[in-house]
Amino acid sequence: MAPSHAVRCCQRGLSWIPVIFINLVVCWSYYAYVVELCICKCLVIYLIVFHVFFFMFIWSYWKTIISKPASPSKEFCLPKADKELYEKEEFPEAQQEILKRVARNLPVYTRTGSGAIRYCDRCQLIKPDRCHHCSTCDRCVLKMDHHCPWVNNCVGFSNYKFFVLFLAYSMLYCVYIAATVLQYFIKFWTNHLPDTHAKFHVLFLFFVAGMFFISILSLFSYHLWLVGKNRTTIEAFRAPVFRNGPDKNGFTLGFLKNVTQVFGDQKKCWCLPLYSSLGDGYTFPTRLVNADSEQGNVEHQVIKCTVDGQTNPRPLSESQNHLLGNNMHSEEQKDSSPANIEVCQPVSITMENES
Repeated sequence: MAPSHAVRCCQRGLSWIPVIFINLVVCWSYYAYVVELCICKCLVIYLIVFHVFFFMFIWSYWKTIISKPASPSKEFCLPKADKELYEKEEFPEAQQEILKRVARNLPVYTRTGSGAIRYCDRCQLIKPDRCHHCSTCDRCVLKMDHHCPWVNNCVGFSNYKFFVLFLAYSMLYCVYIAATVLQYFIKFWTNHLPDTHAKFHVLFLFFVAGMFFISILSLFSYHLWLVGKNRTTIEAFRAPVFRNGPDKNGFTLGFLKNVTQVFGDQKKCWCLPLYSSLGDGYTFPTRLVNADSEQGNVEHQVIKCTVDGQTNPRPLSESQNHLLGNNMHSEEQKDSSPANIEVCQPVSITMENES
């Protein structure tokens, strides 16, 4: 037991190396830009704009780091009696029957690729829709997107907005530095810059900012596409599966509503790393109209999710009504015939975790 515990401690310590590296680069960039460039040349306007981008970048970055990944609540664990039966059963078919019986009382609509109930043997719970087990964090994470080593944290339901803002502000931070340093970079190559140690800071500052900007731009563009499609990185590689089969567009509600699910319905908070995402992390509104015939009535279930120090910050029913209500109302106006009215039911989709 001692060696394994020591290995885990070493792994946890080593996992902070990328974060330390990023912070060292940021500290050096701050010194090079503020001290070696702006103060020496009295560039007051440059300093003011720089500190705006710097503050927003640091704020969103550390919010992504310190936001604890949201995990399933105890309601998704097997009751003691069912857990004992599950562990005694040797046949997978009998185990699945136990899981199906328990899942009928939970808001779980997605399945594995083979149609089985998604169960995490490591955490010993039935996985909510879009929930996956992270082998690095050793926990199931609600609406897991990926584990990011640069923030040493899982990116999921509780901090995905912060992660996207972190990419946006880091990109703006880099492009602003590169754009304002460009003229001094050109002077360096044309030998019009005084021969001091500051010119080497200017040279490397331009290269580092340009390099990070190019790499972050591709990643930021990809996650904007994911937000617009209402997908996670895992779902982009493997479509979510429900009883009627896989559907890569199962969560798509339209571009604006997809963005609203991540950033919230208060546009004034979109640019701030403050939690404002819609939903509870367990169930998600979709355009799917066929309910799971094996699923029981779970509308009475009340499942609490704590995100960023708040319990149930945005109930699912509120987000569902907000996102789906307008569409249903407009469809009723187009055709008043009961046979032609399309009823949208909230159905969740997730994928099988490989860990």
